[in-house]
Amino acid sequence: MKSKATWWLLAAVVVIGAGGCGSAVKPRIAVLLPDMCNTPDGMVLGPDGFIYLSCPNFNDPSYAPRIVRLSPDGQLIDVGELPGHPETGKAGPLGLDFGPDGHLYIADNQSLWGFNNHKSRLLRIRMNQGRPEGVEVLVTGFIQANAVACHEDSVYVTETSLDLSADPMPSGVYRFRLSEFQGEPIDLTRTAAGHLVVKFYTDNPDWRIGANGLGFDEQGNMYVCNFGEASLLRFGFGPDGNVVSHEVVARGQGMESTDGLKVHPRTGAVYVADYVGNAVHKVNPRTGQVTT
Repeated sequence: MKSKATWWLLAAVVVIGAGGCGSAVKPRIAVLLPDMCNTPDGMVLGPDGFIYLSCPNFNDPSYAPRIVRLSPDGQLIDVGELPGHPETGKAGPLGLDFGPDGHLYIADNQSLWGFNNHKSRLLRIRMNQGRPEGVEVLVTGFIQANAVACHEDSVYVTETSLDLSADPMPSGVYRFRLSEFQGEPIDLTRTAAGHLVVKFYTDNPDWRIGANGLGFDEQGNMYVCNFGEASLLRFGFGPDGNVVSHEVVARGQGMESTDGLKVHPRTGAVYVADYVGNAVHKVNPRTGQVTT
């Protein structure tokens, strides 16, 4: 029975064909979320066919931060609450992705609770046939951990700011090999240089938000959103794992910001969430054309 509390909605954007559509597609409500999911953020399609959704609940912190999953028929199932940071007592789950090991990797962004002094973390929920079996802290020392993408033998995490006082502001992407997650958590305050794979800048005084959404195409190219520049970046890697190419795929063209992204697994089209413009855009990775 529906409670008297306010319900939150998750909108699904219907994509028409691989070629997209020249005019805006009208979204429809996919799922109405209860108050315990009052700030939905990251989403990923799990190996079980369910959509896993992070809910940091910044809008109403009386509800614990949690992960939920949505069944193909729209049923909401609680995966569980996330434990707070031992010093702040808070958790801020944003980006999440499943690794090749079947476990769920989650960025815990402490900065949105006001803690910018290297308190953000990378967490892992150990999963067993869709059931959580515990939460592990894998990496500490982020300033603003944001998106997560698992690719081959590594976990990639965007760091939305590498230096909050710098102008222009640097941000980037960290990479961690799955084989590194043994013993004590990795401490970025001591090992950042060895894990940072790309670094770039944001020069927008109105939106000092850098690296955000993150994803890979079938060729292994890495796409990253630079929120404040309203741009989509692409990085290519060589056989040794080092970056060999860097280009701006698209900027502006109706995009007011570039927040989260998803790469279509078959067509390679990149779908970008625009927080400022309250829109979803489709970017052609070959031409850079943006349609909304």
